[in-house]
Amino acid sequence: MNKYTEYIQIQIVFDGHGNALIHGAYNEESFVSGLSLKQGLFAWHEESFYGTELEIHPFQQLELVQLPAEMVIPFFAEARLLQHIQWLWSDVAERLIKVAPILAQCLEDKKYIPDFSSFQSGKLQWKWDEEAIGADERAAMDEIKEDPDFMNGLLAAFSAAVFHRQYGSEMTASDLRSEFPLLFARNKTVEAGLDEQAWLVAIGWKADTAPFRPALQLLEPDEDQSGWRLQLVLQDKRDSSRLSLVRLADNGEVFGSWPSDWTPHVRTRSSGWLERLRASLPAERFSGASDNIFSRLLDDEAAWRFLTTESQRLLDSGWHVLLPAWWETASRKKPRLRAKVSSGEGGRAGSSLFGLDSLVDFDWRIAIGEADLSESEFAELVARNARLVRFRGEWIQLDPTLLAQIRKAMASVNKEQGLSFQDVLQLHLLGNDANVEASNADNEELEADRAHRLQLEVELNQHMLKLISQLTQQAEHPKLAVPAGLRAELRAYQQDGYAWLSFLRGFGLGACLADDMGLGKTVQLIAYLLHIKENTSDSDPNRIPSLIICPTSVLGNWQKEISRFAPSLKVMLHYGNRRFSGEAFVEEAKQADVVLTSYATCSLDQETLQMLTWTSVSLDEAQNIKNAQTKQSTVVRSLPARHRIALTGTPIENRLAELWSLYDFINPGYLGSAREFNNRFAIAIEKEKDEQLTADLQKLIRPFMLRRKKKDPAIQLDLPDKNEMKTYVNLTAEQGALYEQTVNELMERMQKLEGIERKGAILAALTQLKQLCDHPMLMTKEPLPEPSLSPSSEETPFDTEAIVSRSSKLERLLDMVKELRDEGDRCLIFTQYIGMGQMLKRVLEHELREPVLYLNGSTSKVARDRMIDQFQAKESSEPAEQPNVFILSLKAGGVGLNLTAANHVFHFDRWWNPAVENQATDRAYRMGQTRDVQVHKFISLGTLEERIDEMLESKQQLSENVISSSEGWITELSTDELKDLFTLRRDMIG
Repeated sequence: MNKYTEYIQIQIVFDGHGNALIHGAYNEESFVSGLSLKQGLFAWHEESFYGTELEIHPFQQLELVQLPAEMVIPFFAEARLLQHIQWLWSDVAERLIKVAPILAQCLEDKKYIPDFSSFQSGKLQWKWDEEAIGADERAAMDEIKEDPDFMNGLLAAFSAAVFHRQYGSEMTASDLRSEFPLLFARNKTVEAGLDEQAWLVAIGWKADTAPFRPALQLLEPDEDQSGWRLQLVLQDKRDSSRLSLVRLADNGEVFGSWPSDWTPHVRTRSSGWLERLRASLPAERFSGASDNIFSRLLDDEAAWRFLTTESQRLLDSGWHVLLPAWWETASRKKPRLRAKVSSGEGGRAGSSLFGLDSLVDFDWRIAIGEADLSESEFAELVARNARLVRFRGEWIQLDPTLLAQIRKAMASVNKEQGLSFQDVLQLHLLGNDANVEASNADNEELEADRAHRLQLEVELNQHMLKLISQLTQQAEHPKLAVPAGLRAELRAYQQDGYAWLSFLRGFGLGACLADDMGLGKTVQLIAYLLHIKENTSDSDPNRIPSLIICPTSVLGNWQKEISRFAPSLKVMLHYGNRRFSGEAFVEEAKQADVVLTSYATCSLDQETLQMLTWTSVSLDEAQNIKNAQTKQSTVVRSLPARHRIALTGTPIENRLAELWSLYDFINPGYLGSAREFNNRFAIAIEKEKDEQLTADLQKLIRPFMLRRKKKDPAIQLDLPDKNEMKTYVNLTAEQGALYEQTVNELMERMQKLEGIERKGAILAALTQLKQLCDHPMLMTKEPLPEPSLSPSSEETPFDTEAIVSRSSKLERLLDMVKELRDEGDRCLIFTQYIGMGQMLKRVLEHELREPVLYLNGSTSKVARDRMIDQFQAKESSEPAEQPNVFILSLKAGGVGLNLTAANHVFHFDRWWNPAVENQATDRAYRMGQTRDVQVHKFISLGTLEERIDEMLESKQQLSENVISSSEGWITELSTDELKDLFTLRRDMIG
């Protein structure tokens, strides 16, 4: 019984791209439809999704099924067909079925090579490697060569299969380009004079089995010759030092002496050498006799061209090139211009080194290769006008571009005037990336090709070397005894900081003390100021005070801290309506050691403050001048001073321009103009993340910035477990007016009230005054503004500025919380008043853009437990939802909670009971706490908060036990005692 139910005759035609166009017929007149052919012929073909993805092309009465080129060989090699159909194959189809398994095996075994003829016509195609397949397979392949159309189609299909199978992904295609770059080179010198096998060797596809490699060698002049010579040699692959000299005849034939077993390889490979040389070298090298390239001597100019350009062309075309041993080193080492600082103290004769603008004597030295030239020797070499010159027994290359840069750099500095210390320092810090012209260079010069940039250096004398070592290495900072009048025990790192400030002062170099909040920047500056006083005679007619500029909210804090740590310093407060101006200010200031003022006052009194050249100008919270375009920043940077210091825990908050503004204050001009800094550093670092320029900028700023963090091991070991500090703030004018009004009203009532009414009035006034010290809205009972929905936006912005500006305490707290959050720290804030807690929550959430927790007496147990779990969670799946600030009422959160996730505790208003406050602090400072805890107690200057704090400190008038028990003791005071306790000291009002 016949097993076939159908008979189909298959015809195949290749198109020009290797695709197989297939049609079938039941007989001479009945053709198979394209759909039926796809369903029948490709029923088992998974790659075409069983024929469904193949295209059908109508042609006259036929429907042709197109099998893509990359599928042709794999499909016909496997030939999985339906068994109930008898497939009858045309001659082309039979040939394809016969050779497809051979070619599929070539694909499997990677027995393929790039096609030389296609490469010469500008295409990359593949073909099977006939030398790699067996004799029987080669014979089968030879039979199909008689049909050129079939052969071309088969080659295209095979090439497509190689691309698809071996190089179908971007990664493998990239590997091919990197491994065989000459395969993609459109350089006629690559294939000049080569047959296919030699070309495959030249591009690296096939290994060269010859025992030698042909090479061109350049010989430098010797004592008997005045010129350079080229020669053709055969280099032994096993012993690269073994060379056989050969010559080329006009017809390309090779003459010379070499090992006898090399002869067959020489004869087969040398036929194209002359043609390849002609394609690689300039035509003038072959003028006259064909051997002229090797017989004629080269002058220095021709040798230079061969070394720099022609040798590279030879390498690109597959030749080996042997150059003088010194050339690789000489070509890699660019000329270096070095300023050799004259011996001595570093400054000019008769002057001391003081400031970045101080001038330094120097001599030019030019290093080219291993040669070190003086300025006169360099000029002599340049005068020869040669690319290659022999100097002191060695050859030196003189690149005209680099020579021009050297001359330009030397001309840009007035030798008679000298280099500035700033130039010397930057040259030393940046080495070959520094440029004495950097401050004047435009953006195009800064973007010049690095390969042609001039390497500039500085050679320091011993004095300068020691100085810069002390500037750049913290371990080298000089030590200094603590001032005798300082009433504080400086920790080791604080003493280092004070000594560092004093050291920089000695050289007129500004400083940025950028220690973390809580590490004592204030006491380090006070020690510095005291050191100045103790080393300056009070009778000195030129004695000028130091100026401290700080936010209004910390003016009182500075007064208190100076009085506490350095009572011998005379402090003048330049602030408020009664401040001096003009000559009166100058006379009054000269009587003080330190003048204190605020940033706002400084902006108003620019002309007055500019009348003195201050002994030092120090900025507290120096980030206040981060915006260089503001009037405040411009005025502060314009103040004349012998020394400038910036104190800040956040030298950069958002942009590098802030760092420039800071450094333009401490060391004007050090980082160039704002535009130059932006072009040189900011754009490349902020937008392009340039790592080299980031490192350069770090090198430049490091000598003048001292930044220690609480997390530093040396600092952590030195800090106490719990560090308590008081933060003093001034009242705003509004707070002061309301405070005085409340006290006056109470004093009037005291004349009329007695007994329980008197006590009630005192306690009511006491609460009002304490609330006023926090924020006037607590006393005036103004509602906290609520955001309202609007059609144009989701909500109306919450105006924190209007709220914060009314309370110095709130302003100071906001600054401190922002700073600690920038460091990744977390905090607890205690307040007695629900309204204050609600205000703090709203303001901090708006400013920090993160959730803030608030727990008070009305919080349910479930909500309370959830808040604690949230705050104590080490990690959150949504970092933006992790609370880092926890506000608590003192009564509700003062005991029974474990909140060790915080390492800062703020007492926004005082309870005046150390035991109660300590219990609250111990929510963070307890078992499980792994970090040092910073405790901040806020005190409003000139108010009852300050007076009672003084009582607690000195234990005068009342014992600590009486004061600590409750506030009832206040009601027992006489009217005069009440007046003394409550009355506002006007000089402390902001």
